[in-house]
Amino acid sequence: MSLPLLRSLPTFGAGEDPGPSFTGLLAAAGLPADIGRPDAAGQGDLSGVAHGTTVVALRHRDGVVMAGDRRATAGNLISHRSIEKVYPAGRHAGVAIAGAAGPSMEMVRLFQLQLEHYEKVEGQPLSLDGQANQLSQMVRANLTSALRGLLVVPLFAGWDERRQCGRLFQYDVTGGRYEEQDYAAGGSGSLHAGTVVKLGFRPGLEPAAAADLAISALFQAADEDSATGGPDLVRGIFPVVVNIDADGYRRLEDPQVEERFRALLAALDADGGAAQSEGGSGGG
Repeated sequence: MSLPLLRSLPTFGAGEDPGPSFTGLLAAAGLPADIGRPDAAGQGDLSGVAHGTTVVALRHRDGVVMAGDRRATAGNLISHRSIEKVYPAGRHAGVAIAGAAGPSMEMVRLFQLQLEHYEKVEGQPLSLDGQANQLSQMVRANLTSALRGLLVVPLFAGWDERRQCGRLFQYDVTGGRYEEQDYAAGGSGSLHAGTVVKLGFRPGLEPAAAADLAISALFQAADEDSATGGPDLVRGIFPVVVNIDADGYRRLEDPQVEERFRALLAALDADGGAAQSEGGSGGG
């Protein structure tokens, strides 16, 4: 679609001024209301773009846990089974991505580079609040692409060395930054994952219990949301689970995550067997 070039702003007579309405201005100038939007055959066709899905973060006694599933989808297809959605941001913070995979990963790489550059120039790392604000500006700068369907909506969490506590932040597509007190979830399975975390969260959770709760949230989200990947026991693919505390950013090894998932499956199987037994004893 070619855009007509306006050599000057249009003028209107008395009573014809459309006022502050931009769509009214387009109509008065005889221009289509969808001017500037990508057409369906070109930039607007985003059906093949890979999208990352569900991520969660929650506070615990010593810091925060972040986790993300490994599936990326393109429409109704699974485009990648082992994408990573949780990345380090300096030594004491992490960022989890949800949205268009390509722009999300590019934003994370640029974010990591900016933090490294700041530390080299200033001789000290940027504060956690400063990091959260920087990421907010980057999300805001992506707004034009977001309006075309290339959304990037991250979660950011870390250990605040000044306050000596774990903190986590959620964003909206316009770059709005919102600090959450206990937990946050993002992506297509966020409703289900967030509900599981909400029901299971308790103040002062042990780090291990927080990791188990995050794993349970992703498992239940995968059970309800086709775009969220659960544990793949055949291929050995498991969600990324990260713990961040005063000692820094540490990713749990896959064998540790697998062990926790198998324990969760065993517990669910035991609960299901107990429920069936109770249901059977009530009949007759």
